[in-house]
Order: sequence, then structure tokens, then C-alpha cells
Amino acid sequence: MSVEAWTTVVVIISFIVYIYIGWQSRVRDTEGFFVADRGVPSLANGAATAADWMSAASFISMAGLISFLGYDGSIYLIGWTGGYVLLALLLAPYLRKFGKYTVPDFVGDRYYSNVARTVAVIAAIFVSLTYVAGQMRGVGLVFSRFLQVTIDQGVIIGMVIVAFFAILGGMKGITWTQVAQYGVLIVAYLIPAIAISTILTGNPIPQLSFSFSNIVERLNGIHQDLGFVPYTQPFANKSMLDVLFFTIALMVGTAGLPHIIVRFYTVPDVKAARWSAGWALLFIAILYTTAPALATFARYNLITNLNNQTVEQVQQLDWTKKWQETKLLAVEDKNNNRTLELTAKSFQLNPKKTPEQVAKNEITIDPDIVVLATPEVAKLPAWLIALVAAGGLAAALSTASGLLLVISSSIAHDVYYRMIDPHASEAKRLFVGRIMVGIAIAIAGYFGINPPGFVAEVVALAFGLAASSFFPVIILGIFDKRANREGAIAGMIVGLLITSAYIIAVKFAGMTPWFGISAEGFGTVGMIFNFIVTLVVSRLTPPPPAEIQMLVDDLRNPEHAPLALADIGEEQLD
Repeated sequence: MSVEAWTTVVVIISFIVYIYIGWQSRVRDTEGFFVADRGVPSLANGAATAADWMSAASFISMAGLISFLGYDGSIYLIGWTGGYVLLALLLAPYLRKFGKYTVPDFVGDRYYSNVARTVAVIAAIFVSLTYVAGQMRGVGLVFSRFLQVTIDQGVIIGMVIVAFFAILGGMKGITWTQVAQYGVLIVAYLIPAIAISTILTGNPIPQLSFSFSNIVERLNGIHQDLGFVPYTQPFANKSMLDVLFFTIALMVGTAGLPHIIVRFYTVPDVKAARWSAGWALLFIAILYTTAPALATFARYNLITNLNNQTVEQVQQLDWTKKWQETKLLAVEDKNNNRTLELTAKSFQLNPKKTPEQVAKNEITIDPDIVVLATPEVAKLPAWLIALVAAGGLAAALSTASGLLLVISSSIAHDVYYRMIDPHASEAKRLFVGRIMVGIAIAIAGYFGINPPGFVAEVVALAFGLAASSFFPVIILGIFDKRANREGAIAGMIVGLLITSAYIIAVKFAGMTPWFGISAEGFGTVGMIFNFIVTLVVSRLTPPPPAEIQMLVDDLRNPEHAPLALADIGEEQLD
């Protein structure tokens, strides 16, 4: 069978499994809809967290960006993996002990303020919509190539599938669907990497072949022959300052991501939260230690398959024809010598192209196709190529569903129930939650069709927004009992506004980055401002109520049974 036929079969089977799980896990109350009845075993929650965490950015785009950036691409590996460790050690047990549904719920109660809750809701929606845009673009990419539909049509198909198990099963349905999706995505990532590693180095273990074979030296040699910067040369594509700020933004942004934090509310207790964090780290490490090897294999194969080939030779390759139809690969003999030549611009992200460079660049590659195209470039079997497509869909859909639930719970629980109608019935709250999922899916679909960048770039923007808005107030909320509502509100607003303004100015208004700091890395600056403003304003205004300070003291010891938080009177809420 053809690649397209195999993909159709594999995708349909996987979707049937997801829909069946969603149907079997359907819920009838808000406890199941928002936190899966707090009954998810730690091992299953670890797998679900890993799937939620390893989005389309990790599966589809990360290895592509590492392949393009070389050494500098390590920012994604260090930032995202280190950030998860930060989350598991510093936040997860304490937030689970607090026992709320959402991050805005924690912020609102810890800072005894409906205004703080509202700001946190806005930040959660802002972060989640930015993040989910990357997931929907990833869905569209996979469908457009392997099912021969447009990217727009692919996004719409993905929206329908996510809507089914997210609206019907809520967090419970999403959790068990994500467990299945983790199995699909990790198998789909590892098998091609093992096959290509064996072909190129004779070693079937990608991590070992990357470290101990000569594949990197061979790639550097090819770069030297072509006049490229060596693949392993540091700071060739990014300044040292941007690498530092970008990595920090990814790390602390990870620790502030609301759709990951909420996963630790779904387990029975603090001990289970710790274990699920450990399991998730193991499951994540399997893919993240494979990514740099796959990135190297992909770049080696792309160069050797495309450079100095005749137009006829390239056009005879089925994979180049299919990817050209998606507009993510462009091949053109611009100097009419019948031979195609790669230039350094072929492997640059958003290069500033002069007319002369445009005239010379005969091969243009979108980094988002690297992982999906590599099995085809390596001439692996059609069923294996189809499995990679299913893995990319699993990664995108699992994260999209988690993000959509964050948006839904932020509005239905934190705004509607906690602030508008505290006496709403269970059925009414559940109805509002499902309506919000539907609205969020529609908005996410729009941004998936009109994304502001590559998948991982879009996701990196979300991490910067999370770093500048949530991380400081969560950390200070746990470890600084003097932090108060005035400080938290001012810090979140300042951090979010500064970062958002910079992103808009650089990404959409053409502003030159300050000191070479990219839009994706500016979240670190926003975080620093958030910390400073929160700490200063908190010290210049009255301290939190005594019961809040007692709660924070108790929260620092997650092994103790939680104190009962006394109801805070309306007069104390601003």
C-alpha cells in the first residue's frame, strides 16, 4: 500500500481508540470533568503528563529546530527538560496539597483576591491559546501531507476529534486518552530513529550512535565542504545572551504552564503527585535523549539527498513532490544549470533575505517537516512513515485537549462558579464547562490556520508568557508568606504586559530585538520584572491575613495533612 493508504488506516484506527476511550470515560460531574475525580494512578498520570507535555513542538518541531540550529538548538532540550525538573521538585507536591482545580484557583485563594484570580484567568487563557495554536498547526501539517488535504482542512478534522473526547469526558476522558497517545507517539518516534541510526552508523541505539559514532564528524565535514558553519559550533545562530535568556524562559515557563500543573490535581494525594512527576520525567527523557540524534541524522540525510542533485533526480523522489504540494518545501533551479545547490539560508529560521540571497537559494525547507519527512528521506517502509504521522497527531491532540480544558476550567470554574454564580448546580457548571471547550476549540482552530510562526516557535512564545505571568506568583505564593494580593496583581500585570508588548513589537511590528534577545527569550525579562514588582509592592502594602500566612507555613511541608482553609469573607475579597 502507499504511504497515504497506510496513514489513513493507522490514523483511523488510532482515532477509533481515542474516541472509544473518551466515550468510556465520559463524566457527569465537575469533579470528573475538571480533575478526573482525583483518582488517576501515578503511573498513568505520569504517562498522561508526558503526553500532555510532549506536544507537537516536541514531536514534530523540536528535532527540526535542533537540526537547523545545531549546537544552539540545545536550548530546547535544556530549557524544557530542566523546566520539568523544576516543576516536579518545587511546585507539584505543594500545589497538589493545596487541592484546587486550577492555577487561577490557587492564585485567587492564596492571594485572597478575585482581582488576582481574574488576572490569572486572563494569563491562563492567553498562554493556552498561544500554545494551542502550535498544536493545531501541527495537526494541519500532518493531515496536509499524509492525507492530501489542505492544512486548513486538517486543522478542522483535528478540532472535531479533540472536541469529542474533551467535551464528553473532560479531564477524565483526556487523561486516559493521553495515556494511549503517549504509547503511540513514543513508539512512532523511537522506531524510525532506531532504524535510521542502524542504517547510518550500524548502532541501533540512537543515543549511543550520536555520542560514540562518527556521524557528527561526518556532518561537520560536509558542512566544511559546503562552506557552512560547523554543525556543532556554539552561538552560530543565536547570541550568547539570547541562548541564556531563551533557556531560562523555557525552564521557568515550563514550571508555570497551567495545563501541566493541573495534571497534579488529578492524583489521590501528595505522594502520588511525587511519583507521577518521576514517572513523567522518565517517559519524557526517552524522547528528549533521542531528539538530538534524530536531528543530526535528519540533517545529514537531507544534505546528501538534495545537494548537487539534478532537477530530474529530485523531482523523481516521491517525498519531495508531496512536500512541495504543502508549500513547506520549495525546490527551484534558479540559475538554470539543472543542478540544485543547498545554501546556508536553506537551514536558517526566518532569514533576512536580500534579493541576491533569494536568487541564489534553490532549496527552501520548513523546519516543521524534518521529523515527518526523515523516514521518507531514509526510504523506510510505508507503514513506518504512517506510524510517524499518527505519532505527530497523538502529540498534537494530547496537548491541545489539555490546553482546551485549562481554558474551559478558567472560565467555567474560576470566573463563572467562583465569581458570578457560586450557587450554580453541578449540571449547570458542567454545561458551562463544555460550552467553553467548544468555544476554545473554535478559537484554537483559527490560530491553527493562521499561526504566527513555526510550531516550536509559537509554543516557545507561550512559555515566555507563562514565565512572565505565573512562575513568580506561584513560587512566592508557596515560599514567601509576605507576598500579598497587591504585589501578585501588580507583578502579573507588569510581567504579562511587558512580555506581550515585546513579542508583538518583534514578531508583528518589525522591531529589532533589544541586545539580540529574541521574542521567545524575552519571557525571562518579564519574569524578572514580575518578581521585583511583586516583592516590592508586597513590602509596601499590608501583609496577608493571619490565616493565609498560616496556610503558607503549612503548605511548605507537603507531607503533613493540609489545614482547612477558613472561608474568606466577601469583605476581604477585592
